[in-house]
Amino acid sequence: MKDYKADPIVLSTRIRLARNLKDYPFPARLSPAEKAQVNDEVAAVLLEDGSLRRIDMESLSDSEAVSLAEKHLISPEFASDAEGRTLLLSQDETVSIMLCEEDHIRIQVIEPGLSLDEAYGKADALDDRLARRLPVAFDEKLGYLTQCPTNLGTALRASVMLHLPALSRAGLMGRLSSTIAKLGLTLRGTYGEGTKPIGELFQLSNQVTLGISEQVAIQNLAAIARQIMAQETEAREALRQDNVFIDKIYRARGILGSAYMLSCSECTDLLSLVRLGAALGLLDVPLEKLDRLLTEIQPATINVAAGQPCAPAQRDVIRAQKVKDALQER
Repeated sequence: MKDYKADPIVLSTRIRLARNLKDYPFPARLSPAEKAQVNDEVAAVLLEDGSLRRIDMESLSDSEAVSLAEKHLISPEFASDAEGRTLLLSQDETVSIMLCEEDHIRIQVIEPGLSLDEAYGKADALDDRLARRLPVAFDEKLGYLTQCPTNLGTALRASVMLHLPALSRAGLMGRLSSTIAKLGLTLRGTYGEGTKPIGELFQLSNQVTLGISEQVAIQNLAAIARQIMAQETEAREALRQDNVFIDKIYRARGILGSAYMLSCSECTDLLSLVRLGAALGLLDVPLEKLDRLLTEIQPATINVAAGQPCAPAQRDVIRAQKVKDALQER
């Protein structure tokens, strides 16, 4: 992975490919023994070069599993039911492959910033390795066969994580979401379908997978992402002239630097304001540090760092101290 360099608006890019093995039923109909066979067959192919390590989800604690979801390395659904499921994870955590989730194989690559082509290239290379060794379910008319019909075709889900505080505070997200939907894309919450935006972080994803190539889907997503980035940049410049809002940014920085307890929701909202202030050049705080904190302050991730489950009030104290220490670092 290239050195992480934070973008003022796009935190990350994700490419996900769903695949199923032709000789097995979809995961919903797999027996425990068949799930084990699928996991072993796929792992045998993808672990050969030593770039990935195997994690059987049943070996993890609840906090460890949920922390992986908080980092966007696995889906919340994958974290919620460990039975018969395996994760293949790269050392730098840019590649994560979920086995026996909704489909037999979910290849996921995450890259910083707007890096759709780079992320797709890595995912496609892994897909090619699988296809050379294992029979993948594919139909000449329908494309890749998936358990959910909405993924038929390319079975590609591409997304970018956008920080949109200016558009959100201007009340423009509803109209923007409606416009995007007409273009075959969707704007979802921080953790995807059915979730709400946290810290004004939104996922922009493609919806159409049938009758369109991977390259066209990625090009469409990149074009719309750049339009949204331009709108957010314009809205941010308007906020720069709003003294009341600028005061909120400085107050958020003050609270994060002095609070003794912070709930996850309050902390995330304050970090969103500080991140905006840093992007506008009002605050001297590295965006990279703020992006890291947005993950490190999540409940399960705090539990994992502490080495034990913590009560909510205890986490609030740990969270406040963690943020305070990070903001004081030079």
